[in-house]
Amino acid sequence: MPSAPSVAALMPIRLNVNARTTTLQALPNSTLLHVLRNQLSLNGPKYGCGLGQCGACTVHVDGVAARACVIPARHVQDRQITTLEGLGRADGPHPVQQAFVNAQAAQCGYCLNGMIMTTAALLAQEPNPSAQRIRDALSGNLCRCGTHIEILEAVVQATQALSSS
Repeated sequence: MPSAPSVAALMPIRLNVNARTTTLQALPNSTLLHVLRNQLSLNGPKYGCGLGQCGACTVHVDGVAARACVIPARHVQDRQITTLEGLGRADGPHPVQQAFVNAQAAQCGYCLNGMIMTTAALLAQEPNPSAQRIRDALSGNLCRCGTHIEILEAVVQATQALSSS
């Protein structure tokens, strides 16, 4: 039976998550997803495939959509990390979050974090993407329930909301 990691194996990691800087102790090979969920109690990013292929764990690193399950936490020290919780608030959701609610673009919720975070990063870089560009950007996010039509509608609504603000 393997033994628990020794305290000596832990290393300090300083992360800036959702505009808050925190220093925590983690194993050198801890993924960003593991630290976010298990040490910072941020459950927006989901564990899906663990290989960076499904999109469930998507966060923003310096404004770019990134797969937290394959990023060592130590590699993003002092960079700006935003999770679904940091994108908006319950009393003031981000326009992308609100558009997903309005379009009823969720069923099981497995893909929701990745779809929203990928959409927000896309629209921050490209405010008026074509329908094909939207499909291309979201193609790496797996949706098991088949709410693709509603998701695409949510992105269109978010595009319109952001362009009118």
